Amino acid sequence: MKWLVVGAGSTGGYLGARLHGIGREIHFLVRPARAAQLRQRGLRIVSPDGDSVIEPRLVQRDTLAGPFDAVLLAVKGYQLEAALEDMAPAVGADTMILPVLNGMGHLERIASRFGADRIVGCTLKVATTLSDEGDIVQLNSLQEMAFGELDGRDSARIRMLRDFLQGSPMVTRLTPDIRREMWEKWVLLASLGGLTCLMRGPVGEVVACSGGGELANSLLDEVAAVVRGVGDAPSSSFLQATRELLSTQGSPLTSSMYRDLQQGRPVEVENILGDLHRHAQRAGIATPLLQAAYVHLRRYQNTLESRTLAPKEHAR
Repeated sequence: MKWLVVGAGSTGGYLGARLHGIGREIHFLVRPARAAQLRQRGLRIVSPDGDSVIEPRLVQRDTLAGPFDAVLLAVKGYQLEAALEDMAPAVGADTMILPVLNGMGHLERIASRFGADRIVGCTLKVATTLSDEGDIVQLNSLQEMAFGELDGRDSARIRMLRDFLQGSPMVTRLTPDIRREMWEKWVLLASLGGLTCLMRGPVGEVVACSGGGELANSLLDEVAAVVRGVGDAPSSSFLQATRELLSTQGSPLTSSMYRDLQQGRPVEVENILGDLHRHAQRAGIATPLLQAAYVHLRRYQNTLESRTLAPKEHAR
């Protein structure tokens, strides 16, 4: 199989590098600034399991030629429209599109552009971030990819994908319940992201405060109630594990949104919190904590955007 990874950031770059490391044909579609960074330093992973560096196959929009067998779409939600335009030449009649974006709203946008039959459900659990130099820093040893047809059926292409992924240092798992797992990931991201961003600290610091544990549980309950009402209900075992994750004393756990917030970067507020909040409003489900977290991050994002759009003053 011939793969295109759209976005060689902390997620797409990590997965692509791991597959490259077992001899798979991986190409990375990147913007000029990222391409220059990767040509200078290589695609570097700094990991508790051992550091590595590869020389990636890089392509850019004006040199992209397809079709590819699979496209891994690994960009931020606010970058999706531009990415869909850039990757269009790679998508043929039999191309699989594996989106590892947050939330669920991206599925409709991909389907409207390329057709729902192109999409394979996918979740990637790995805690990574980009250093100032552009290296991918893996924060812990968790690395798991689940995938499957969105309708749960078996298919020749999904078996081919399973075989392609075998041998990776990541845990890869074919599941007939990938849609439910995608909704569950949204529950985790919204709960963890909302909690750590609203409270401006890791889980352990929040639950150390009087009422912090109750706050975490209440936010999780709100998010889970929305998903039960509009999506695939999370399993009881998932909710129990998530509740424990959000109440662990001394835990350094944060979310990628919180790390972006701390570094003054744009955040995926609309994809992780905004879409969920709007689902709740349409369904008539009260979510005061989710709304507070959403408004908090929407104000932050508005400030970033106003700074970007503000005209620069000229020296007189």
